Order: sequence, then C-alpha cells, then structure tokens
Amino acid sequence: MADDVFADAESWGFETRAIHAGQPHDPVSGAVVVPISLATTFAQEQVGVHRGYEYSRTGNPTRTALQDCLASLEGASHGLAFASGMSAEDTLLRTLSPGDHIILGNDAYGGTFRLISAVVAPMGVEWTAVDLTDLDALAGAVTPSTRMIWAETPTNPLLTIIDIAAVAQVAHDAGARLVVDNTFATPYLQQPLSLGADVVVHSTTKYCGGHSDVVGGFLASNDHELADRLAYLQNAVGAVGSPFDNYLTLRGLKTMPVRMDRHCSNAAAVVDLLDGHPKVSEVLYPGLPGHAGHEIAARQMSGFGGMVSFRVAAGRDAAMRLAASTRVFTLAESLGAVESLIEHPGAMTHASAAGSPLEVPDDLIRLSVGIESTVDLVADLAEALDRL
Repeated sequence: MADDVFADAESWGFETRAIHAGQPHDPVSGAVVVPISLATTFAQEQVGVHRGYEYSRTGNPTRTALQDCLASLEGASHGLAFASGMSAEDTLLRTLSPGDHIILGNDAYGGTFRLISAVVAPMGVEWTAVDLTDLDALAGAVTPSTRMIWAETPTNPLLTIIDIAAVAQVAHDAGARLVVDNTFATPYLQQPLSLGADVVVHSTTKYCGGHSDVVGGFLASNDHELADRLAYLQNAVGAVGSPFDNYLTLRGLKTMPVRMDRHCSNAAAVVDLLDGHPKVSEVLYPGLPGHAGHEIAARQMSGFGGMVSFRVAAGRDAAMRLAASTRVFTLAESLGAVESLIEHPGAMTHASAAGSPLEVPDDLIRLSVGIESTVDLVADLAEALDRL
C-alpha cells in the first residue's frame, strides 16, 4: 500500500492512530509492522547527503515511527522518545540555567523530586514544592526567575488532580512553561497540550508499553524552538533507547486504548470494595464523587484511570503486611502494565522523599490495577484485608 494512504492519519480516531500513525507499510516488503532497524550508521550518497538518517543516536527509523505515533496521540507536532522517563525529564531540565526557578507539585513522583532536588539543584537551579491545587499558593510561589511549573495529574501516589488549564494560566502569566507528567492518565484519557500545557512527559515504561518488558520515556510539545533544543540535547547526551525498545513501546501503543478501558473498569470495581471498608481509612481515587478533584477530573479526563491508593486504618505495620499478602496483586514497584501490582510507596517508590515536603503517609498502599479477571482482583484484596 502506498505511503500516501496514511497522509490523512491526523483526522483518524485515537484507536486508529494508535495502530497506524507514523507506521506506513514497509515500502520494500509491504510489511504491516514497522521493521526494527538495528543499523548504527547509514550510507550517504555524498558528503552530507543522506535519506534522513546518519547515525542511530541522532535518529533511527524505528524510533521515528514511535515518536510520530505517540506525538499524534498527544496532539503534538513534536515528540522525542528516550531511554527512560528519567532521561526524558533530565533532558528537559537541561533547558534551565543556574538561577532559574522550578515550582514542583508537593505530591510528585519520588524520582522527579530526587532529580530536581539532588541533581539539578546543586547546579544552581532553585526549586519550591507547592500544592498545585491551591492557585493562590501557586501564584505566591512564583518569582521573577520562575521558568517552569512541573505538574503531575493524577499525581503519584496520592492521586491528586491538578486543573491543567488553570495552572497553565498562572505559568504563562509568569512567562514560564507548564510541564505535565501524563504517565498515569495516558493520552487516551487526557490531553494536556490541548488544555494549555507546554510540554508533556511520559514514562512509557508504564501504560504506553503496558507489559513490564521495556523501559522508556517521551517528551511531546508544540513549541518548535523548544523541540529543536530538546533534540539537540538528546543527541548531545545520547539519551536514546535501543531500536528494539522503541519497537516494543510502539507495539504497546497499539493496544493501549483497549487496555485502558479495562484498567479503568477494574479499578472502579476495586474502589467499590475499598470505599467504606472497615479496615480502610481513606480511598484516594478521582472517580469517587467525594474526591477533592473529582469535578476537575471529570472535566479534563475521559476516564479515571487504573491507579488506586488507600490508607490502612491500622497503620504502617498493617499496610506492610497487606502489601506482602496478596496473591493476584504482585508486590513490586512500577505500574501501568497488564498485571496488577501492589506497593508501599513510603518504603518503595517514594523512599527518597522521606523527611521532605513530598513525604507520603506511612499507612498508604498504591495499587496499579491490571486487566485480570475483575472477580479475582476483588477477591484477592478482600481476602488480604480479612487477614489483617
């Protein structure tokens, strides 16, 4: 099939673009799956005259397909795929200079906090942690040197919802960029660029890849000048994944819409069990009408996602026992894959935030609800709670 068949891909629905955007049939063989291009270097017809590729760190056909597809799903004109979510974040933070100021949500991923506080800050970049749901507090934290506001929504692990459009307005009034980590929501459920964000960040290790078998990251933006700068930095530091990693992530995108539907429905069933359970003191899930961000989530998301957090009434020790006692839910870090995971954030993914403004409650459990049988997931949690 000729490549021009795909010329109108941007007018297609999300599910169609997930399968076809950036992925024309191979012109040599007609293969319907993008080939894994393992070449590290590419022939030039003359000095400086080539077919778009010179060296695989700078550009690779498999990576291009992933970038074009995921950028399309995010509604972005530019997308860059990275070796990990943290390498994507690191590259973005390299656009800042000593003396610049970042405002970080006070409920951020521990790895982001560690990168900003322990790696970027010693190089002269200032930062402040703020409750991004409090627009007055946010505006009060802005300084003349504020260049970036960094938000997650839903946040990790407290599942706080940030009003993207409102925070974008504060950022732009200050001449700063709004960065939104869209890992939890995915582009299937939320489109931050359409709401005013300047950059979208993903750990594609999570829902985009979706199978716990590939690490990756992504940046998406409609800012041409920024995109050029990011591409330069990525090439300079070599923050790229292998062609096979890019292929696996691209394969994951094809099924992301159907997986997300299942993640959402399974999470809702789990919440039905937990909400009001005598051994659970609080359930944190934006789909609950009583959640502080429920109305915003309903407005800016098309579904409430597959992540659920809750606090164990009996405290830390009981939470630790619960995390180790499930059978279908696997005790492990990470999230967003087909299998259900359970973890204790304070001792695992967010241990680096202990003693900081981003410290999480020690009785908190975070669930990444997978796509297994709903009945089995609910029964597993019910039995684990009964054993406390």
